[in-house]
Formats: sequence, C-alpha cells, structure tokens
Amino acid sequence: MRVLATAGHVDHGKSALVRALTGMEPDRFEEERRRGLTLDLGFVWTRLDPPGADGPGGEHLAFVDVPGHERFVATMLAGVGPVPAVLFVVAADQGWQPQSQEHLEILDALGVRHAVLAVTRSDLADPGPVRADAAERLAATSLGTVPSVAVSAVTGAGLGELRAELARLARSLPVPDADADVRLWLDRAFTVRGHGTVVTGTLGAGTLRVGDRLVAGDGTTALRVRGLQCLHEDRTEAGGVARVAVNVHGAAADGLLGRGRVLLTPGRWLLTRTADVRLAGRPAEDLPRTVTLHIGTAAVPVTVRPLGTDTARLALSRALPLRVGDRAVLREPGGRHAPCGVTVLDVRPPALTRRGAARARAAELADLTGRPDGTAELRRRGLVRRSLLEAMGVPAPAPPVTGDWLADPDHWAALRARLAAEVERHAARHPMDPGLPTEAARRLLGLPDRALVDALAETPGEQELRRGQGRLYRPGSRGPALPPPVRAAVDAVRRELARAPFRAPDADRLAELGLTRKALAAAVAAGALLRVGDGIVLLPEADARAADVLRGIPQPFTLSEARQALDTTRRVAVPLLEFLDARGYTERVDDRRRRCRAGGDGGGGRESNPPARDPRAPRF
Repeated sequence: MRVLATAGHVDHGKSALVRALTGMEPDRFEEERRRGLTLDLGFVWTRLDPPGADGPGGEHLAFVDVPGHERFVATMLAGVGPVPAVLFVVAADQGWQPQSQEHLEILDALGVRHAVLAVTRSDLADPGPVRADAAERLAATSLGTVPSVAVSAVTGAGLGELRAELARLARSLPVPDADADVRLWLDRAFTVRGHGTVVTGTLGAGTLRVGDRLVAGDGTTALRVRGLQCLHEDRTEAGGVARVAVNVHGAAADGLLGRGRVLLTPGRWLLTRTADVRLAGRPAEDLPRTVTLHIGTAAVPVTVRPLGTDTARLALSRALPLRVGDRAVLREPGGRHAPCGVTVLDVRPPALTRRGAARARAAELADLTGRPDGTAELRRRGLVRRSLLEAMGVPAPAPPVTGDWLADPDHWAALRARLAAEVERHAARHPMDPGLPTEAARRLLGLPDRALVDALAETPGEQELRRGQGRLYRPGSRGPALPPPVRAAVDAVRRELARAPFRAPDADRLAELGLTRKALAAAVAAGALLRVGDGIVLLPEADARAADVLRGIPQPFTLSEARQALDTTRRVAVPLLEFLDARGYTERVDDRRRRCRAGGDGGGGRESNPPARDPRAPRF
C-alpha cells in the first residue's frame, strides 16, 4: 500500500477528485456532504491498476483527504504529518489562493519531497497558466519539479493520466523499514460494540501484528492488539506505509487515545519534553515565545528559547516520542506568519544552567545536521547506554564496553588513565590500605555505574591494574606495605602462633603489641595473618592445618573434642570451626557434632580472605 494526502485551497475540488479516482466518498459527515465543505480528515482508496484478465490488480493507493479552509489548518497538518507524499490540487478557474500557499509552506517545512500536481476544473477554464504558475511555485520548495496533470472530476478528462502519474509516484516512494520501531500517530479513536476501542492512523514504518504489545504515549500504559484492519480488510499483520485500524485492549486512561496521541513499541522510544532543533526559513529570535509544534498528528504548545541564529530549544507542554532527524512544524496561533520547519537535533540535551552555556550549546549545535550519527553522538556524550542512544534514533557505532554501556574511545582512554592515577594516589596516601575501593573509584571518576570501573580496570593500559575483593591495586602491589612497628608486632604474633598454632592472642595481648583493628586488617590483607573471626587471627595456613588435626580424631566430634585436639580455648574453637564449615573442610552432623568432609580441601565455601597463589604469597 501507498498513502498520499491531499493539499490545496478550500473548494478547489480535492474531495471531488479523490471521489472520482476511488469511487468512494471521503466526506464522512452529513454536514460535510450537505455543505460541500470538508471539515475533517477523510480516508478513501483505490487500486493503482484496476483488476483485469492478468490478475487482481496492483497495490492499493490510499488518500488522506484534508480540509482546505483556513480554520482547519491544524486538521490539515494532522493529515499530512505522517504521510510521505501529496496530491496537490489547484483549480483552473481560481488559480493560486491563500490556502494553496499555506499548504505549500507546510509541506516545505515538513520536507515532503514527493508529489503530483493536479489542476482541477479544467472544463471550466484553460488550465495552462495555472498549471505553469503552480508548478513553478512547487519547484521552489522541497517538492522540487513534480509531474502535473489537468483534470476534470465532472467530465473525467485527465483522470487516466493522473492515475498513471500516481502509479509512477507510488513506485518511486522509498520502501520503509519493516523492522523499524512502531510509532503510530492516531487520527481517530472510537468504540465498536462487542470489540471495544478502535484507533486509526497512518503507519509510516515497522510492522503491526495481532497480539503485539504496545504502549500509549505516556510510555507506561500497556495495550494489546486484538484485531487489525487495512482498508476494511482483516489482517494478521500490516507493514508501513499503510492506513490501519487497530482494535486495542487494555486499561488505557482517558485522553491517551485519540487524535494527536500515539502508540509505540514498548521500551524503544524516548519520551522527551525538551528538544534542541534547527529552524528553517525564519530566524530564531523572530519566533514568539509560545508557538504550537505539529508532528505526526500531534499539536503541542511549546516554549521557544533561541540559542543560535537558526537553532532553538523547545520546552514541550507534554512529552512526545521524538527522535534525531524528525521533521516538524512550528505554527503561531492564527497563522499570521508562515509556518516554520524544524529538524530535531537532540532529544536529550544538556541543561543550560551556567553562564554562557546557551552560547556554547549554539556553537555545538552549529555542526549538527539532524542526520543520526552514532560516532559523533557518542563523541559528544562520552558515555551513553546503547538503549538510550537507539531510543534517540541514533544507531550504536560500536559494541558496548560493558553491559549496555557505549563509550567513545578517546573518552574511555582518558578515564582509564585517570583511574590508574587515582589508584596510585590512594596507594601513596594509604600504605596500610593500598587498594582503592571500586565504589570510591566510581565516585572519583563521576561514573554512573560501578560496572564501568571494572571494565576500565580490565582494559589494557600503560599501568596494569589488579582487582581483588572489590578493590583496585597499582602495578606490582602485593598488598599493604606494613610500617616497621606494625610489621614487628605481627612478627611477634607469628612467633607465638608458631609455638601454639591455635592459641590466638586475646584482645589485651593485641593491644599490648599495638595491633589496632586497622593494623590487623592490613596484616590480613597482606597475607601475614588469617582472620577466622572477630578479633581472632591465626597463621595463614592454620585452616588447613586444623583440618588435618581434626581428621585424625574419631568422627563425628563435638566442640569440646575439637578444642582438646587443637589445644585451644572455646573463644578460638567456636569461630575456627565455623570458619572451617564455611571453607568446606567440615560439616555439621547435628546440633552438637561435626565431621570432616570427605576430600574436603577448603574449596567448597565462601572465603573471608582472598585466596593465596602459594603458601608464601600474600592474598588478594
């Protein structure tokens, strides 16, 4: 299917022309037919090639018939907004008129590039002069040089030629991406008895299927596609571009379905209330502070903040699913001035809070084209989630560095160098605790996710970083560098434990030696002592040695029997046995007894200290 919108001045025969082309009545309301005046959008269709002996005919061409009266320009915008091409109509007996000009300005602002010019009422006046004048006007806009046909809906003259031109236009239209994210701008919503809510719109790209899950324009209200029709025919799926009627089911709140609203692929769109845009055809400072933004079928009041000569920031009165490269129209109430076209440059712009920020932002926007460029966007942002970048309409230029995070290579290298410097700085300031905690590193670098710190640490650099127990160590670091007094005290404890391996020094003895909690932590981190409980330290291999002793006594054994075998006190035996349980050396039989695990080597439990590479190496 191909979809076109009509455009042109009121009473120039747009509805009569599509009626003659399709054999269908575009005016849906009795008042429209009685007055001969289109008041709302109409929808009709035909086949490009009529059915014949060679087959059922070509693909369908659908028309969105728009009103031409100046009071209904907003309705006209809703009709042409989602449509890629137009049938521009000018009457031979009236020539170019005010709404002809305003409709052309709107099409130019939207960047529409595909059209056919139809000069109607050619039976009432010579169509030549009007045809030449209109073609010249269209050629000066985004439409460029377009084919033109003189027709009469009354006599039928020129209708065959017009159908042929429309068929050629349809074949030249770009084919939309069938896998694109759905953004269906709605132009109608109504209730059908026995079916519930039905919405209609022009699907520009992507594919809708029965059973699909969608969300309303608030981004949270979930809806399910119960039924689908194209041109009054039931479908199981429909791909853009197509006129669709969608029967939706869900707890949609009032106001979320109707003209100007939208249905979206869940999780794939960024709803924004702030966008930086480039203006076309009008300086930013000439715009009033409040105008209306027209995109798709939506018409939303916005506040304009000029940034550069042709760039501005728009603050939207309600969030819309915008993407980089979207084309839209700014129009003043009353239409006293020509509409202004805008191209969306950024849908997640930075806050302008500092002095001179607006000027700097204008300079940055000057280089943006509105064409999605993943590499450039990533360079500007440094770090961004891939899902957010794609929701902005920008393709990811490279694989993530970790999880969903994308990083600009230069920015990533700078972060890696900063991380190495922070690790070195921390080690110099805290020799007894040289490992920089990962969370502290995240805060120092201003990173949004701790996983980025881990990824940076794993990235090769001039300085190798080592990780252990949630900390980062500088190159060659083997743990804390114990000051001489602390080293002497630790050596004294080790000598005492060498004589009685499981008689851990008590708190008074540790205090006498000057081993504070911080000093003990440093000794444990350095691998000089093994902590088996709060304030209970032994030699590094005491766990394996204790397990060997316990294997030599009758199994299972009680706490008292283990204490006697280990020649220690209950103060030490209780946490030591719990430590051995956690390491997988022992296991409980019941509330009173334990036994050594068969083949237990300490590998089955959660470790309180980092594992050692060898008996003499410090633990990390």
